[in-house]
Amino acid sequence: MEKLFDGVVHVSYGQIYVQSADDFEMDLHEDLAGQQNGLCGAATPGRLFLITSTHTGSIAFTVELHDGPPPLDPSWEDVVEASFAPTNDDVALVQWAGEDAWELDLEATDYRVRYCAHGMDEAHGADIRFDGRPQPDRYLLQFWPAPSAPDQVLKQTSEAAAYWHRVARELPPPPTPEDRAAAAEQARLEEERAQRLRAEEAEVADWGGRLPSERLRRIPGNVYGLVELDHGLAEALAAAGSDLQRRVACWAARRACDEAGLARIDWIAAALEAADAGRSLPAPFDDEERAWDRLFADERVPSTGVTLPETTIDDFSQQAAALPAVWAAVEADPLHGAVDALFAAAAAFGADGYRRLFSEARAAFSL
Repeated sequence: MEKLFDGVVHVSYGQIYVQSADDFEMDLHEDLAGQQNGLCGAATPGRLFLITSTHTGSIAFTVELHDGPPPLDPSWEDVVEASFAPTNDDVALVQWAGEDAWELDLEATDYRVRYCAHGMDEAHGADIRFDGRPQPDRYLLQFWPAPSAPDQVLKQTSEAAAYWHRVARELPPPPTPEDRAAAAEQARLEEERAQRLRAEEAEVADWGGRLPSERLRRIPGNVYGLVELDHGLAEALAAAGSDLQRRVACWAARRACDEAGLARIDWIAAALEAADAGRSLPAPFDDEERAWDRLFADERVPSTGVTLPETTIDDFSQQAAALPAVWAAVEADPLHGAVDALFAAAAAFGADGYRRLFSEARAAFSL
């Protein structure tokens, strides 16, 4: 015989547990369902639900491990047996709300469990035991390896134990393994639906409260920005053909550069002409870092500032706002290019002018 625990534990609501998993949701009815005894609930796999007569307070509690069935000590007033199979090697005696726990050195195998009690009626009358008061009830929990078998009431003396036995016998049968599997599958499906709903709600919030078409949602770049500025124009672009989208991209790139005073700079003008002709952009636009360096190094490039649309960012470089439209004009995906070019042009026109730009785009392309 090996003592796994011998000491004092604090109980609440007349309950203490042996469990081998962290995420159990305690359920007295489910743990006792289908049993003859109401003191040691073993209907839930991996857990023992142990009833004490002390409602709240400290009790003497002993846990033993035996090689086989130990002799029945006649001094115990109430004795029941049940079967228990830990779901892993991490088995513990746990207080009601998990405030404290004591590890039990039990292997993950099948056990027979004998739960013995003394003084249950006396403790029931006392109900709550404050520190320093005598401990009227005490308990012994014994384990030994044995195949699973129905639970039994070996001895019943107290009225408290009789009450709990009646409670257990009046409960409906416990869920079958198939019932548990079906419930788990239903819970999984409900969680998946809840996750999808949360993702959809988050996406709607990201888009400003109104979800755009699937075509817009699939493209990268500045689509969020254009949708925020003019959802209708963005949707009209998405519904247009690729030829029109390409023409809008080239037009927006030129309007952005005109507005920022860049269209007259020879190397930028050459890039705009290449985009209009459907050709690759010439140097330095074949290397973005070189193009940006040249923009800020070329003394012919003006330096003007704008307030970016729908932001508090002011005095932003109008030339830096416009330049990305040139690359957008030759983007492989025409819709992506049209969206990015219009957004860059809107930034170049600034908070005071981007609506005028969008009106021009609608008029020019019947959007």
